Amino acid sequence: MRVLITGLKGYIGPVMEKTLLSQGHEVAGLDTGYFTDCAMSPRTERSAVLTKDVRDLVPADLAGIDAVVHLAALSNDPMGDLQPDWTYQINLHGSLHLAKVARDAGVKRFLFSSSCSIYGASDQEKATETAPLQPLSAYAVSKVRTEEGLDKLADGSFSPVYLRNATAYGVSSRMRLDLVLNNLTAWAFTTGRVQIMSDGTPWRPLVHIEDISRAFAAALVAPRAKIHNQAFNVGSDVENHQVKDLAELVREQVPNSTVYYAGGKTGPDPRNYRVDFTKIRSELAGFKPIWTARKGVAELHEAFQEAGLKASDLESRNYIRLKQLRYLLESGALDESLRWKALVAA
Repeated sequence: MRVLITGLKGYIGPVMEKTLLSQGHEVAGLDTGYFTDCAMSPRTERSAVLTKDVRDLVPADLAGIDAVVHLAALSNDPMGDLQPDWTYQINLHGSLHLAKVARDAGVKRFLFSSSCSIYGASDQEKATETAPLQPLSAYAVSKVRTEEGLDKLADGSFSPVYLRNATAYGVSSRMRLDLVLNNLTAWAFTTGRVQIMSDGTPWRPLVHIEDISRAFAAALVAPRAKIHNQAFNVGSDVENHQVKDLAELVREQVPNSTVYYAGGKTGPDPRNYRVDFTKIRSELAGFKPIWTARKGVAELHEAFQEAGLKASDLESRNYIRLKQLRYLLESGALDESLRWKALVAA
């Protein structure tokens, strides 16, 4: 199968590429290039990458593509808070434009990287795919509205699938330190402090980026009737954690570290949800998560040692997506619509 991965030069993209290539797929990439240089280790993509904004695609760009794995997005809540309209323009309108272009180009399967953050402050013990959606940020709202828009595009020849990822973690060549487990481990390794910015009580479901990639790989080859126009929570039931427990897990594994509540006086984070993963376990044959948060901390710790991560890196634009975007705007590389003012080299 010939698969287009959008956001190939992002955090999950390199791991997704490796996973799909290992399963015999032919991979093409698409990336606008915001984070191309944000690398923790050298990375050379094995697949051809088209440098283009998803908002500007035409059907010819997707000629010969059988399926799209759509990862490209402004990727977290702080970036959405910077300017919510950018999140809607890229994550919502850009995603639906891509889907329409893909359908016109004859693409059969469209795997959308959604998020469990759409459950917001869920009052259910564990949110299933049919739970009420309570998005609390522009990022989460964009995911909900994209799912709604894709639902309207679904037909007999175009199958969208909504893969609602738990909070990601794990090592990538284009590392992010603005994700909870990555961040806690990086703080512990570089400063000796496992720094928590809330009171530590919110619940989060976690999933390793390799397990995310394996879920997408399973959805690519699943029978159409099993996945057509359906949502799947991506993760594992045993990987619902309170932030304070994640901090203790990090403290146990990173030598000479202590837990520090930097933002405890601000009260709990309003995003608080546990998620049920029964559906993906029972309906998506071949998918079984192999990572745990404990194993993930060990992997992260080793990677940070190899990379020589320093305390100054914790606030570096190399690892914080919001800071990189601000840099591109302030340096004049991007215009007010987040399009490049000059052509970016692939």
